[in-house]
Amino acid sequence: MQTRTLGTTGPTVSALGLGAMGMSGAYGAADRAESIATVHAALDTGVTLIDTGDFYAMGHNELLLAEALRGRDRDSYRLSVKFGQLRGPGREFSGQDGRPEAVKNFLAYSLTRLGTDHIDIYRPARLDPAVPIEETVGAIKEMIEAGYVRNLGLSEVDAETIRRAHAVQPVADLQIEYSLLSRAVEADVLPTLRELGIGLTAYGVLSRGLISGHWSAGRTAGPGDGRGFSPRFSTGNVEHNLALVEALRMVADAKGCTVAQLAIAWVAAQGEDIVPLVGARTRERLAEALPAMELNLTAEDLADIENAVPPGAARGDRYPSAFMAGLGVGN
Repeated sequence: MQTRTLGTTGPTVSALGLGAMGMSGAYGAADRAESIATVHAALDTGVTLIDTGDFYAMGHNELLLAEALRGRDRDSYRLSVKFGQLRGPGREFSGQDGRPEAVKNFLAYSLTRLGTDHIDIYRPARLDPAVPIEETVGAIKEMIEAGYVRNLGLSEVDAETIRRAHAVQPVADLQIEYSLLSRAVEADVLPTLRELGIGLTAYGVLSRGLISGHWSAGRTAGPGDGRGFSPRFSTGNVEHNLALVEALRMVADAKGCTVAQLAIAWVAAQGEDIVPLVGARTRERLAEALPAMELNLTAEDLADIENAVPPGAARGDRYPSAFMAGLGVGN
């Protein structure tokens, strides 16, 4: 497994990371035993970056990872944890909490659920509009100085917020959606990251499976699958978006790889400062994703990919309208 360093101050991690959200029901029912086996397989193949959030099924995901990581050398992997999303007993989202006292409270619970004495990268999941980012980051800085956190991360914020946070405490990386269908980061955010020496961990590289090559127009999201509310999967939009996937499939076939591998490799090819996260829930999907890091995309390949899926070609927002307002950048 190749490695990449997250910015100038962050840790060195595997060039491909594992996003664990889907192992806790975000895309419908998940198999606990298979999820744990997938984490083990990822670690055994050299994946060292594992991403989670304390609000993923109300702590379920952290407890699952604690079980999967039990007995592993703590220095052999890096945990990236998001916090701050508030949820009700019906699992509805109800805002963000970035108050300093809340930061420390969230952290205490995550350390306990994960069964560890430190988090490698700790980040607010979204910006709390009621709390200056300097206050939220200041609390994380205190936790870094106390040894409970190793690095500060950010998630889904704009260039101005990145600068303000970085002035308080060096930011290791920004986690944000980045894929062939979601490229808004390229305008202002990515140049800012590079100016400041901050890495990028890209989630949604397969657009929640939409450009994995495994989704079909007639497929419907099952119970508990958040894609049932996603504009890009809605009738009218999904057919258009899957036509883009079929154009991408022609490029993948010519390259001798799968659509998913090509889409992941494209993100990785956008810079050595970018680490794609794959949300594999099974060993089969993980095994498909791993070879993407060995793909050498030539200038001609990249041009063919751009022709198949031009910037802005996707139809539909990447989140339902209620969630779009909380994002630092759009699609």
